[in-house]
Amino acid sequence: MIRINLLPHRAEKRRARKVQFIALSVISLMAGILLIGFVHAVISAKISYQERRNTYLKQEIAILDKQIEEIKKLREQTQSLLARKNVVEGLQSTRADVVHLLDQMLRILPDGVYIKSLKQTGNAINMAGYAQSNARVSTLMRAIEDSPWLDTPVLIEVHAASVGGARVSEFTLTFNLTKGQVAGKNDAKPAVKKG
Repeated sequence: MIRINLLPHRAEKRRARKVQFIALSVISLMAGILLIGFVHAVISAKISYQERRNTYLKQEIAILDKQIEEIKKLREQTQSLLARKNVVEGLQSTRADVVHLLDQMLRILPDGVYIKSLKQTGNAINMAGYAQSNARVSTLMRAIEDSPWLDTPVLIEVHAASVGGARVSEFTLTFNLTKGQVAGKNDAKPAVKKG
């Protein structure tokens, strides 16, 4: 016997395909949502990790900035202390210069010459005074040239003046204070004679 199927097989195939399509669509949608959720979770975790790193780096940078400021302050203090040290060393090295200057002035000042003022600027000395004659000023200048602690006398001005009723020559001259590197002629000790 022959069986004839009178049911609408095309409609059933269409319905089966439609159900299959809907099932695959739902599965694809669920897989897509899961994939997007996973990707979002991974990206969120990386962003969170990077934000934690950035916060840590900002904290460390702030600490380093404070340390840099402290280092700058220490360097400024060091420079200030070095400058003070150099000033003190300079004063220590030149403290005997005034003594040598006054000692040399006592040794070389000829009779008849009187000092009115003596000013020192660095190694330059400016002297003003009175002399009984111009020859005594010349003698003073030669004595300055011969001194181991003084050199380069330059006569700035000399003119006649009256002091206490006496006629004198008022003079101004400059010279330099040296460091006495050459053994002093006037400072040399006299030779001891053995007898």
